[in-house]
Amino acid sequence: MKRLKGRSALITGSARGIGRTLAEAYIREGARVAIADIDIDRAGQTASDLGPSAYAVQLDVTDQDSIDAAIQTVEEKADRLDILINNAALFDLAPIVEITRASYEKLFAINVSGTLFMMQAAAKSMIKRGEGGKIINMASQAGRRGEALVAVYCATKAAVISLTQSAGLDLIKHGINVNAIAPGVVDGEHWNDVDARFAKYENRPLGEKKRLVGEAVPYGRMGRAEDLTGMAVFLASPEADYIVAQTYNVDGGNWMS
Repeated sequence: MKRLKGRSALITGSARGIGRTLAEAYIREGARVAIADIDIDRAGQTASDLGPSAYAVQLDVTDQDSIDAAIQTVEEKADRLDILINNAALFDLAPIVEITRASYEKLFAINVSGTLFMMQAAAKSMIKRGEGGKIINMASQAGRRGEALVAVYCATKAAVISLTQSAGLDLIKHGINVNAIAPGVVDGEHWNDVDARFAKYENRPLGEKKRLVGEAVPYGRMGRAEDLTGMAVFLASPEADYIVAQTYNVDGGNWMS
């Protein structure tokens, strides 16, 4: 039996990477999915690739009008919003003495404000319908601890964990479960950029940081986007109805809490 049959989901930043993989998993489990992304052309291509259960939605999580319009589009196309995954995020790194206000403000605008106000808009839609819902925030092992070169990103993901706790406690009275997933190091196209940034500040050859972080994972390798789908489907399903305000590590054993 498909665990998300008949459900309507919106996944932010899902034109590529982890978001796209989560969308694929949701569609396999019977959901209809809004591929919400600032890159509407790529979102449209992804939706086309995934078939009739997917459709593209323009979304800039830093713009309230865009957020409201995206929720309205889902309500019009699917009649309802049952599941939100806050996946859109931005990464940057620098030593403390080189962090710029522009980088700080951009990361917090997308990773924290975007998560909060997407939750708010989705919750309003779910409350209006009166049938509850599921909200899943993508946190990170970076939100569990500081890292010397990754202060701002770590702070944003710690904020996501905290927002998940507060929103979860507030919204459960409406039958809305808010939980989060904290991935570890997940391989993908973005890691070429991450590796290059570490190479610059740690004076490493390209590729070495990626190799080292993969070797350090107790499981024995970096994560893959597919490793996150089981938890994402579970938290969106009725099986997780009694789970509230939790953040689950899916990181190959990197962090224990």
